Amino acid sequence: MAQKNIYEYDAKKLLAKELPKYFPNFNYHNKLAIIEDKTDFDILIEENPWIKSEKVAIKPDQLFGKRGKAKLILLDADLNQAKDFCKDNLNKEFVISNVKGNLTRLLIEPFIPHEKEFYVSITSDRESDIIHFSFEGGIFIEENWDKVTHIPIPLGTNINKFDLASQMPDLGDLKDELIPFIKGLYQVFVDQDFAFLEINPFAITEDKKIVPLDVKARLDDTAMFLHPDTWGNPDNPIELPAGFGQKLSDEEAMIRDLDEKTGASLKLKILNRDGRVWTMVAGGGASVIYTDTVVDLGLGNELGNYGEYSGNPSREHTEIYAQTIIDLITAHPDPSGKPKYLIIGGGIANFTDVKATFTGIVSAIRNSVDKLKKANVKIFVRRGGPNEKQGLELMKQVGQETGIPIEVYDRYTHMTRVVELIKKTEEGKI
Repeated sequence: MAQKNIYEYDAKKLLAKELPKYFPNFNYHNKLAIIEDKTDFDILIEENPWIKSEKVAIKPDQLFGKRGKAKLILLDADLNQAKDFCKDNLNKEFVISNVKGNLTRLLIEPFIPHEKEFYVSITSDRESDIIHFSFEGGIFIEENWDKVTHIPIPLGTNINKFDLASQMPDLGDLKDELIPFIKGLYQVFVDQDFAFLEINPFAITEDKKIVPLDVKARLDDTAMFLHPDTWGNPDNPIELPAGFGQKLSDEEAMIRDLDEKTGASLKLKILNRDGRVWTMVAGGGASVIYTDTVVDLGLGNELGNYGEYSGNPSREHTEIYAQTIIDLITAHPDPSGKPKYLIIGGGIANFTDVKATFTGIVSAIRNSVDKLKKANVKIFVRRGGPNEKQGLELMKQVGQETGIPIEVYDRYTHMTRVVELIKKTEEGKI
């Protein structure tokens, strides 16, 4: 499962559309608007007249928390105050949790007067989903985490038949609102393939309507094809944005877009374009192990990237991914002619077809022979899994045919042995 954060705007829109199916009393106002530097306020007000007639709340919508503590939330504001807040903060640089970035996107919605704030979130582990609830919602939830009730829900549970009330704290006269609300929220969490959902805080108005004030959410992006009606459509899908301060390179953006179009997992983070050690690793766990080994053996400063391909990607998608890595590793040959190294590694696959994926990699190598030789690239392969013999044989053959140095190892070689071989090559020991 690949977890992707979504904007608060999209999370609230999704809840507004789906939660009433399970909790009919969810009468959410659904008044939400986005303000960016290019936003024309006159047009925005014309499309959302409530901005002019109601008091509003404004806050960043860029995947970072602690907005209240950073004094980046405006509450109970009129139109002029809202305009001034946007002018004072949009496109300004901020440092949030040691991450520097520009504030480019603000969410505006009606201000909801309230006295009490509540907390609810839903997470998952291997055997259950977990509902977390507290009467102490708001910016100090972490300091009050000992007051949070944690309720495991075994996977596959029919939440409507689950005795949630008996495991909750005493809800008093709010029981008839909170229990159906949380059960409905859980059904949305499951049905819409959320990986994480947090409403902190939510309020209950005088007429006992529940209003989510602040929402954070992550979706399992491999389930996008299951939700064409609720996650948008292929021409206008729900956004899966980069984190605050994170600017994707063209290559990273291209791989992310490819990842969103497949049920497999394709990830790429460029660390050092001039690096001499690059990885193309099958499996998220394996990518961590290879990266740790590269660093442990003193080659961390030469590491060019971090990423993975897994989930049995097609030959075509693997070729595109491999071509991207090859283009990166060959773009800047070492000025002194030192070799560069490409690790095509992984553990022993359960279902990824090694031959199919290696066919894609071999095609990318054949398309890049001159570039690989000019950059003095040496390739080390270690892989196991379905059709591994045929796949590894393809690698041996392309090395022999092209003259590119490719060392090939199967499942009987320790997974990270190839990193040690690179280290010894650098030291002139082999």
